Amino acid sequence: LFCAIWALQQVAAKLALPEVGPLTQAAIRSAVAGVLVTLYGWLREPRMFARDGTLLPGVLAGVLFGLEFVALFLGLAATTAGRATMFLYTAPFFLALGVALALPNERLSRRQWLGLALSFLGVALALGVARAGAGASLAGDGLAMAAGAIWAATTLVIKSTALRAAPPVKTLAIQLVVSAPILALAAWLAGEAFPGALSETALAALAYQTLIVACVSYLGWFSLITRYRAGELSAFTFLTPIFGMVAGWLALGETLSADFALAVGLVAVGILLVNWPGRDLRQSSP
Repeated sequence: LFCAIWALQQVAAKLALPEVGPLTQAAIRSAVAGVLVTLYGWLREPRMFARDGTLLPGVLAGVLFGLEFVALFLGLAATTAGRATMFLYTAPFFLALGVALALPNERLSRRQWLGLALSFLGVALALGVARAGAGASLAGDGLAMAAGAIWAATTLVIKSTALRAAPPVKTLAIQLVVSAPILALAAWLAGEAFPGALSETALAALAYQTLIVACVSYLGWFSLITRYRAGELSAFTFLTPIFGMVAGWLALGETLSADFALAVGLVAVGILLVNWPGRDLRQSSP
């Protein structure tokens, strides 16, 4: 469900793009959602402002959260959308490597590594990598991959620090509040003008990104991160670009490649292998 929500976010961002720059959209989303999530936590979570050792790792996670979107949007400006999406979803591989080093109890088995590889192959096939050479650049690809690595680093910070035991609403609020000025500064440096009067379409797109994506889905995602194994959970994110292509086809009239069905099958098999129950998939668990 969250992957489908994130996929629709790309459609919403494209709809608002003629009126609001991408970094400005991200800054507005973090700023408004940061206020709303903080108020919600203050009203519903008694431990919201408790001194529990989460401030420093929370600030670090917030900086990473902001830098991820800066790198991604700068990458999108320098390479094709398909290649940027593919390189962003190298995040599960970076996360699996980090888990092997930092979280030995959550490291993946060989079968799960195979599942990750199959899922990534499916995403690459769906995006038509072999036919996406026009408009690509090494710098853009590198920035998109850096965004994937930063996404993985953010998850590791949450899993390996006091944030793991903190209320998810607190983890999210810190990241949104910290990332907002970073994204606003990046938008200003990029020369994006702050929008004036907006159309109903742009307002609806910003509302979706702020309320549904940043408030609801991110809160649920951080709740999942604290409860489940990071490597297995991250495998599901490969579904996001698949859902994104379907959403683009339905909402924006974009075409789907003939290899799409095979790509979806590879992603599904990969996720199945990562999450298949068995002794070898739990060998590092206590």
